[in-house]
Amino acid sequence: MKKLKLVSLAIAMACATPSLAGGLLTNTNQHVAFNRMMSREASIGIDGVYYNPAGVVFMGEGKHLAINWQLAYQTRSIENDYPLFTNNVNNPTTPREFKGKAFAPVIPSFQYAYNKGRWSLQAGFALTGGGGKCTFDDGLGSFEKIVAETALAACQLAGAVDQVAAQYGVPAVFTGNDKFGKEGKYSYNSYMHGRQYYYGLSLGAAYKFSDNFSAFAGVRGVYASTNYYGYVENIKVGAMPLYMVLDPTKETAANIELSCDQSGVGFTPIIGVDFKTGKWNFAAKYEFKTRIRLKNKSVNQVPSIGNLPDNLRNAYIAGGVPEQAADAILANPAISGEKDANGNIVKPGAMQMLKTQFDAKLEEAIGEYADGKKIAGDIPAYLALGVGYSPVNAVRVNVGFHWFDDKHATSYNNRQEKLDRGTLEYNAGVEVDVNKKITLSTGWQNTNYGLSDEYMDDKSFVVGSNSAAIGGVYHINKKMDLNVAYFHTFYQHKKTSEKVQLSAEKSINYSSDYTRNNNVFAVGLDINF
Repeated sequence: MKKLKLVSLAIAMACATPSLAGGLLTNTNQHVAFNRMMSREASIGIDGVYYNPAGVVFMGEGKHLAINWQLAYQTRSIENDYPLFTNNVNNPTTPREFKGKAFAPVIPSFQYAYNKGRWSLQAGFALTGGGGKCTFDDGLGSFEKIVAETALAACQLAGAVDQVAAQYGVPAVFTGNDKFGKEGKYSYNSYMHGRQYYYGLSLGAAYKFSDNFSAFAGVRGVYASTNYYGYVENIKVGAMPLYMVLDPTKETAANIELSCDQSGVGFTPIIGVDFKTGKWNFAAKYEFKTRIRLKNKSVNQVPSIGNLPDNLRNAYIAGGVPEQAADAILANPAISGEKDANGNIVKPGAMQMLKTQFDAKLEEAIGEYADGKKIAGDIPAYLALGVGYSPVNAVRVNVGFHWFDDKHATSYNNRQEKLDRGTLEYNAGVEVDVNKKITLSTGWQNTNYGLSDEYMDDKSFVVGSNSAAIGGVYHINKKMDLNVAYFHTFYQHKKTSEKVQLSAEKSINYSSDYTRNNNVFAVGLDINF
């Protein structure tokens, strides 16, 4: 019997990283030039501190600075047709749409280069991963799914106890309409909010071996800061608040509350090359995997069932059942387990099986967020290739390719092993100098994750997409350029199916449909000293 799965609701408190472009935990839109063109891997400019660091040395001598601001707004939608949702007394419908909002009002980045002779010394700061907050005001489908299963299991447990009670001439108590009932009806309140920022500071140097070839080596330090807060409260099965059988003296006894701060540090070696020939430019960059272990600082609340037998006994007595009969019911082997001559349990009863499962679910639920624990949160290795072509001086065309080694970036419980492969991205862009003051640009990028049905999870998911960009540059003077951009991401739908075994006799099939919506606005200023 699937008894009291309530505790596993805490699993659902994790929040997805609102990645804006790139791999599962990598943001590649670190300069407005990318937002307006989508392909900058082979461009020569101050944005190259991130996209093409080896090519920055060809900008000419002097100091170069870029200051960028971005605003991103994203929604995430999961449509779930789990059949037990019809038992929700407040919203008895299925399929059900669960929608979250991710908003990042300020995404800053800075790039700096000092070019002298054959050398270019560079520094950059940006949000390497994450980049915002996500809120699900009504929780997630995985929240409600487990509440629905909990309600059904509570009714099954109530039925088993009342069946034993009937053997002692005690009328049904817990399956009555004023208690749990028999149908698995439920209600609850839920909320989830998550925040995740991976701050990256890079330092490095490029060297120009000739007028055509250069190379770069550097390192990025990453500081990760995340926070998760959520709750599942006021759970009611039938007409009975669940806390009444856990601890009737505390109305919060059945509530789950997660409050977890995580932080960690990692380092990423970076190498790159650039080769110029005629109207063509070829560039490549490789970032090694960033190993990060996030340390938890948590204040969590979870239910306890240690007093469940006593609470059931008290409930019987309060209902007029004699103490002797109540003790006999709960001492029945079907409830308390079969014991040998020494009083040791040799065959668990309903209570022991419940506690065993509960304890296992408790560890599963809060294990990732236990106070003081270190959690894997790697950023994947990243390869970028680019080709640039300028048929005339006023026109520049770029194409690029990204590969993220997501399958070897360790995450909690090695979830990355469920991926079929790493992320692949293809992009292209063009910019045209309309006149001496204005440059217009546009671009496209396709992102294709190696997703499997097993990997998909409404608590943290991505889907394939196509992004379209538009923007331009206003050349204020010879030393200052103003970049503006907007891009929209058109996400695909990822549909999954799952079979849930509610009991040995009963199973349920259901499907989910995952998608997103994303908008990014950006403004930046490039300065040459």
